Amino acid sequence: MTKLSRNWVETSALMLRPIVPRCAVIGAVWFSVAGFGNFAGADSGIEFEYSGRLGIESRSFTEPALHPSQKGSGGSIVLEPNLYIENTQDSSWSFNLVPFFRIDSADSDRSHSDLREAYFLWFGEAGDASEWELRLGVDRLFWGVAESNHLVDIVNQTDLVDHPYGEIKLGQLMAHLTFSGDWGMAEIFGMPHHRLRTYPGREGRLRSQFFVDNKQTSYESAAEEKHVDWAARYSRSIGSADIGISVFDGTSREPNLKRSQNDDGEDILIPHYEQIQQFGLDALIVAGPWLLKLEAIRRTGARDLRGKENNYSAYILGGEYTLYSILDSAIDLTLFSEWNKDERGVNSTDDLNNDFFLAGRFMFNDVQNTAITVAAVKDTELDTSTLTIEFERRLSDQWELDVEWVEFLEVDKKDIVVYGSRNDSYVALALTYNF
Repeated sequence: MTKLSRNWVETSALMLRPIVPRCAVIGAVWFSVAGFGNFAGADSGIEFEYSGRLGIESRSFTEPALHPSQKGSGGSIVLEPNLYIENTQDSSWSFNLVPFFRIDSADSDRSHSDLREAYFLWFGEAGDASEWELRLGVDRLFWGVAESNHLVDIVNQTDLVDHPYGEIKLGQLMAHLTFSGDWGMAEIFGMPHHRLRTYPGREGRLRSQFFVDNKQTSYESAAEEKHVDWAARYSRSIGSADIGISVFDGTSREPNLKRSQNDDGEDILIPHYEQIQQFGLDALIVAGPWLLKLEAIRRTGARDLRGKENNYSAYILGGEYTLYSILDSAIDLTLFSEWNKDERGVNSTDDLNNDFFLAGRFMFNDVQNTAITVAAVKDTELDTSTLTIEFERRLSDQWELDVEWVEFLEVDKKDIVVYGSRNDSYVALALTYNF
């Protein structure tokens, strides 16, 4: 074993220690349910399906770390199995279980486990032309239509250590009741437990100058993380338009970060979660090769970067256009253009507060599902701009390769959301086995 590989193994073992208890619990649940499935067999009228993914990921930074405690490049091992159980006798219920595990060699806070999904599903008819569906347990869902940002998407908490752009979500304990018919779809959510947003740790990259200490988290509600949040959404297709209207009342998924010091006199950021209300609107209109998109929110009770309560509105306007069979080839090109606007301006807690997003996605339409996406974001109020290039390709029926390059082209000193990670341009490679 080389010195480099030995150090990686030793570091990975140290990173694993904080998540061993949670891994043991989630793993015990998985193997218990899977073992019951093997015991029950097909004669019980219950069908079991197993799938999932196992991946090796690396992240290499192109510049030295800005902050003394940070490490350089690192690697991760990711496991996300999926167990699906269905009652085949009358199809009245099903159960889905998706645990998640990550071990990271560079950042102990990036090594974590999560129960992404663990819910029972019941469904049936509600009258002559309507249906009902009830999900109880931990689940993930997505609201919204925009490519660059997800304003209306508020039910699940963001897992920032998995991806810095907020694309990955933590599982959320909820009761989710749905009624649907020709008149549309109405959904009601009850959420009895709040999840903390994950952040890179002291050793991690892609963070601000001061790392976030989740152990000192505070809440506006006296019930803290046990406050019962609720949400509702109505969606319907009208002609060529898909429209969704949503409302949320409860603990914010985005904390206000307060600067403080720990017992060692080290400057840190402490998350504080307010009680907020959010009204959301999302719309998608199909017009030939065009897709026109809108996301808009009105949020009250939240605080801005100054720590002051600031009720605000924000929206995303954009669209996409697809060019098919470029130069008589099998390649399609989809062009994206979006404008993110937050009326709080430079005091917004969202780094996309007055930004233009431009992107192009090449779909090769081959058996390997090869795709290349190039995206650029430019802040119109600050001299900040980023470039992202993604490459995806299936190597076989089970193996796939993903490469991502994120480059901070320029970062304004006034952009305090991004300035602390201005040296954190990186190239990430993920090799995944799907089973």
